[in-house]
Amino acid sequence: MKIFSSILLSCLLVLVSTGARAELSVGSPAPKFSVTAALGGKDIVFDLAASLTKGPVVVYFYPKSFTSVCTEEARLFAEAMEEFETLHVSVIGISTDTLDTQREFSRLECRDKFPVGADPKGSVVRAYDAARGTDSRIMATRTSYVITPDGKIHAVLTAADAESHIQFALKSIRVWKAGN
Repeated sequence: MKIFSSILLSCLLVLVSTGARAELSVGSPAPKFSVTAALGGKDIVFDLAASLTKGPVVVYFYPKSFTSVCTEEARLFAEAMEEFETLHVSVIGISTDTLDTQREFSRLECRDKFPVGADPKGSVVRAYDAARGTDSRIMATRTSYVITPDGKIHAVLTAADAESHIQFALKSIRVWKAGN
């Protein structure tokens, strides 16, 4: 009983220290969005509804391009893109960085493998309950959503590390595909 109490107390301390998380619920409709993005250093428009016609979409939010964990996460997604493509999954990363920043980040860190969206006003970040900070200095939390072609949220993860997001997304897609 003492061990269980210690574990429970540790979990509560982690929850208190990380603050409340308010991701959108699994099964709820994913907010539709269209965002200016960069792919291979070039500007594109990423439209969620259009992408869902091709298959599931992983939308991952991250705090700031060219920071250590965000860079690691982009590189890991880039390394896993062949696997996502085999599963017919689109991936987009979104932060509140400017489009100029995203052009460089897409080329250097995403290795031209997937787009990164520029959401400097935080409208998409807010729509997905992935915002932190104030209106004048809004940033995204490190939150990943797996959205199925019917426009529903299949899975969501908020975690501070980079690697769990890629593994989580791949596992969630496989689970979804196995049930369909």
